Amino acid sequence: MTIAALRSAIPDVVVPGDPQWDHARRFHSGIGEPDAVVCVSSVADVQVAVRWAAASGVPVLARGGGHGAWGAVPGGLTIDLSALSAIAVEGTLVRVGGGATWGVVAQALSEHGLGLSSGDTASVGVGGLTLGGGIGWMTRSWGLAIDQLIGVQIVTASGDVVEATDAGNADLFWAVRGGGGNFGVVTRFDFRAHTLESVVFASYAVDGDARPVLRTLRDVLADAPRELTVTFMDVPAMDPNAPAGATVTACWIGADEDAARVALAPIASAPGVTETELGVRAYPDILLEMPESDPAQPMPGFVGGNTLVRELGDGTIDRLVTFRQRHPASVLFLRSLGGAYGDVATDATAFGARDATWFAMAGAFDIPGMLDDDDRADALRAWAGVEALGEGVYGNFTTSTDPGWVGRMYPPATLRRLAEVKRAWDPGNVFSRNHNVLPA
Repeated sequence: MTIAALRSAIPDVVVPGDPQWDHARRFHSGIGEPDAVVCVSSVADVQVAVRWAAASGVPVLARGGGHGAWGAVPGGLTIDLSALSAIAVEGTLVRVGGGATWGVVAQALSEHGLGLSSGDTASVGVGGLTLGGGIGWMTRSWGLAIDQLIGVQIVTASGDVVEATDAGNADLFWAVRGGGGNFGVVTRFDFRAHTLESVVFASYAVDGDARPVLRTLRDVLADAPRELTVTFMDVPAMDPNAPAGATVTACWIGADEDAARVALAPIASAPGVTETELGVRAYPDILLEMPESDPAQPMPGFVGGNTLVRELGDGTIDRLVTFRQRHPASVLFLRSLGGAYGDVATDATAFGARDATWFAMAGAFDIPGMLDDDDRADALRAWAGVEALGEGVYGNFTTSTDPGWVGRMYPPATLRRLAEVKRAWDPGNVFSRNHNVLPA
């Protein structure tokens, strides 16, 4: 089928050479070179676009927030879902359009005294984050974003609109909770929200050796109240908007500042730790704003990875801190898990590693003149040693489009089950612009 046929069915189809092309092909993390961009305004438009792509043998990329790396892969049909961003609140039931972003959702829910466990960044799409699992500030209290999901509306490879819940099309609902965009274009997410009036947010500067601080974080979070989630980040001097150095940040669900201080007291008194902020804030106000990519200054490569670790042992801490010390232009990031995250059975969703208690990421930035081949090889070896201690990797926290990531993300039994669901719902692999699960 020709692009002309698609354009005759949907008004807003942009192709190379059109005046709107440079705008349409830009996404948050870069500039794409798709065959066409379809800016849909209805679920019916999504159906037409998917049917056209399937008939034409063209892979589909569904674009919400546009933070993923897949938009940079040449060719294919990009379906821009940004117009499908409606949010409907019915008690604690929240219906969210597939093109919405988390900052807008958080603000809308805040007006109702509600919240959802979401990512840290306001401009991140609800779709990409949720389908990949969704680690965020409320993970220890409410689990992943997928753990609050009770249903989806999805356009499948046949162009049909399907509702999937635990009660209907349960295999598909299982797969979309962690299996990414492999099974269709989700046009609506149905979540069960939680009461959330405000949070206590705290930050601490860390000076000196990070090892004792990380050991303190591990020990505190081993039996901390579920209201508390913490992160540790150590970044180099690369951007004036992100000051260099190590910090601990913490989020406590609710407005009980005294309770938060008690829980955080061991961290605040750890060697080299200085409190820089602690107070009650609205949840939408703690979400980060990430600037869009600048074509004149593309992001450097990232030599490293992430892993979900069952126990943050002293050896793991030492390897992570040593990695950061060996590579001046590198980043180290950790987030506490456990709590409600671990209440979900490993096979209940397509997101495994439910016995992990920490998420860890480290990588050296491949800046010209700073890394040579020996440095890259050293960083890869060092990271492989860390990843080997983990339970798997988190696909949402990578810019890699390497097909090998799929085998690192899912346990063998989970991957086999995902492949069977893929065969049932997308045997032609129309939805392949993702960490692609091949049909069984």
